[in-house]
Amino acid sequence: MRSTLLSLLFLTVAGSMPALAAGPVGEFPGVEKLMSSEEYRAAGLDKLSDVERAALNRWLVTYTAAEAPTLLRSNPEVIAADESIRIEANIKSPFEGWSGETLFYLDNGQVWRQRLPGRYLHRGDDTAVVIDKNFLGFYRMTVKATDKTVGVSRVR
Repeated sequence: MRSTLLSLLFLTVAGSMPALAAGPVGEFPGVEKLMSSEEYRAAGLDKLSDVERAALNRWLVTYTAAEAPTLLRSNPEVIAADESIRIEANIKSPFEGWSGETLFYLDNGQVWRQRLPGRYLHRGDDTAVVIDKNFLGFYRMTVKATDKTVGVSRVR
């Protein structure tokens, strides 16, 4: 379990590393924002103090900056976890697109939030989407019918 948790944390943080160099917009958001609330609680991270959480975040950034390229190519558990992230679902009605802080309620019970600015007006009844990770490791949601994509983060 611990190995799996560290692998998932690594994948999440490793995907964040290129964005860290971009300045304030790409600052490391912290493990609490990178995980769903269920994952965060299941890992016991909700029991950490602010100081302990800050120390964990610093360690994750330092560790993944040094180890990310090697682990992404060589660790079978990390490779398998990274490749398995793909969600196909439908957005519940009404779905009219996105416009900033849009919440997406999926028919599988998951809720995702738009994490990047942008607007898109959706027309039609086909609300099938695919959520996967982009090459930087961030989640993105693509509307299958129109191939429109937006960055998202999981709420639950």
